[in-house]
Parts: sequence; C-alpha cells; structure tokens
Amino acid sequence: MRKRTEPVALEHERRAASGSPSAGPAAAALDADCRLKQNLCLAGPGPAEPRCAADAGMKRALGRRKGLCFRLRKILFFVLGLYVAIPFLIKLCPGIQAKLIFLNFVRVPYFIDLKRPQDRGLNHTCNYYLQPEEDVTIGVWHTVPAVWWKNAQGKDQMWYEDALSSSHPIILYLHGNAAGAHHGERWTGVCPLQSCDVLFDAAFPGWGDSVGTPSERGMTYDALHVFDWIKVRSGDNPVYIWGHSLETPPDALILESPFTNIREEAKSHPFSVIYRYFPGFDWFFLDPITSSGIQFANDENVKHISCSLLILHSEDDPVVPFQLGRKLYNIAAPSRSFRDFKVQFIPFHSDLGYRHKYIYKSPELPRILREFLGKSEPGRQH
Repeated sequence: MRKRTEPVALEHERRAASGSPSAGPAAAALDADCRLKQNLCLAGPGPAEPRCAADAGMKRALGRRKGLCFRLRKILFFVLGLYVAIPFLIKLCPGIQAKLIFLNFVRVPYFIDLKRPQDRGLNHTCNYYLQPEEDVTIGVWHTVPAVWWKNAQGKDQMWYEDALSSSHPIILYLHGNAAGAHHGERWTGVCPLQSCDVLFDAAFPGWGDSVGTPSERGMTYDALHVFDWIKVRSGDNPVYIWGHSLETPPDALILESPFTNIREEAKSHPFSVIYRYFPGFDWFFLDPITSSGIQFANDENVKHISCSLLILHSEDDPVVPFQLGRKLYNIAAPSRSFRDFKVQFIPFHSDLGYRHKYIYKSPELPRILREFLGKSEPGRQH
C-alpha cells in the first residue's frame, strides 16, 4: 500500500511546483487522502488483530465443548442401550443367570494348591476326592481335632477315614457360592470346638478342584452322597451339617446366612438393585431362574427337616438380607417336624461388621456351637 501511495504524492508535488492550474481544491483533497493512507499504513493493524485472535480461541473452546458433549452423549446412549439389552440377553440365555447364581468361576485366592491344605495353616488336614457319580469328582478337606495334629503328620487317606469312627462328633461343611476353594481361615476360626472331627468343606462340582457342572439337583445328590459316605464310616457318632448361604436327616443342621428361596434372594440381591423397578422384572430375571430348574426352596424344605436347627445371620449382610434369614426361622419354628427338636436363631449385630461371610470371626461362636450341639436331649428353644 505504501508503494502505491508514494508515486501519487510525488506527482502531486511536481504539479504544485509547476504551478499547474489543477493544484487547487482537488489537489488539496488528494493530498489529505494521501496523508490519511500513509498514516493508516504506518499505524499498522491496530487492535483488530487481538480481536481476531480472541475470536479464534473462542471458536476452539466451543469446538472442544461440542466434542466433549458429543462423546458424553455417545457414552450415555451406550450405557442406556446396554441397560436395556441385558434383560433381553438374560431372558434369551438363561445359562447366564445360572452362572451368576453359582459364581463357581470366581476363585479367590486364585493361585492356591488345594492338594496342600497345610499351606493354609491346616497341618492336621488331608485332601482327597470322592466320586458320587460318573464324571463327577468332589474334593474334600478332612480335618481332625487339633489335639491330634502330631499324630496326623504324614498320614494318608486311610488313617483319616479310620478317624471318623472315633468318639468325636463330625461336622460336614457345605460352602456357599463363589467359595469352593476350601476356606481354611474360616474353619480355623470355628474350630476352637477342638472336640469335632470335621470333614471340612466338601467342594461341590464346578468349585475348587472338584470336577463337574453345578446344578441344584447335582448339589443335593452330591451332598447326600458325602453325608452317607461319612455315616457308613462314623458308626454311631453324630453328624452335623453346616450350610453357608445355599442348602437321611443329619443329627443337627446349622444354616449360616440362609435365604428362603432363590426368587426372593435374587430379588433382594445387590446385583438386582438397578433393575428392581424395571418393567417386567420377574419375567426377565426371575422366571428364567426357575425355568432352569433352580429353586433352592429352603422355605419348603425346612418344613420337612426332623433335627435340631440353628440359624446364624448378621444384620448387615449385604448379599442375603437379614430379614430372609429371620423369615426362614419364622417358617421353621412352628413347623410340626421340629416339634421334638430345638430351633434357634442367633442374630449378630450390624456394629460387629460380620456381613455375609465373617460370622466365623465372632469370639462368641464356639460357645454358641457348644451350647447348641452339646444339648442332646430333644426340646424346642426359640
């Protein structure tokens, strides 16, 4: 722009010097115009450039916000789509529901050699296997009283089987879901009852190192097989069954954190919270469970039990609500099958923090068990 202005100024000066008649008002206007242009050129771009830079920054910020909002919308639509799709997926594939009920694919701790119970602090325990049916193998940990631990060192399965015929009572522990890796720490806490010979933790098929596929029918059959196997070898010694969460009558039955039936438990489970008010909840989630043959109708089965019953439940249980254990007790207590047996319900206050699987830590538990198992005379206690 400066190059274009300079010739015009020179032309104007030449005309003025030559006294050209055109050097009048028109020349003055041209001179003013030239000076204005020169001043503009010399002044540079001025404040217009910062304003342009600010506008560009604003556009970039708006672009970033729009991109973030777009990504958030995509995530929201994905989560919403997944939320709606899961009920249909479970309805079409009821096997998924069975996996979530049994949770036999969960193994914590994972890196553990179940053939070596001594690694879990049980140096008077033997690991061996029973076969209730073809293609099914049950892994068991057989623990003798702690006072025998020196004699138990290096002994084989036959020595442990012979120990069942001693004068000690026997507890058959049946684990809950996601718990088939033999809970050594649990029985270490419970066994201040050192007078018990324990066929500790018979792992159902599909859990731990047991072979097979879990099902309600299979679990019932296998539990009875283990019970009968013990009775054949134990003579007249009393056999007590301890069941955690999941469930020829035993001499006594101990239920830890039990529920009434699988439908009520599934409806109360933490996993179902986000779907509890979903339209068609029962049809989508509960009906596939029962159509798969899974019922665990403890509220019906307990009416036909003819032995002493002890129910243990923690008030802060987040998996099986406390009220389900209380409800099961209220069903069992007036049942005619318990007319000649004692029925007890022991709650554990929420302040103790035992939740679903830590009742074994209670220092009162050995006393509770001794009092319950030690009273052999029939009679009901509530």
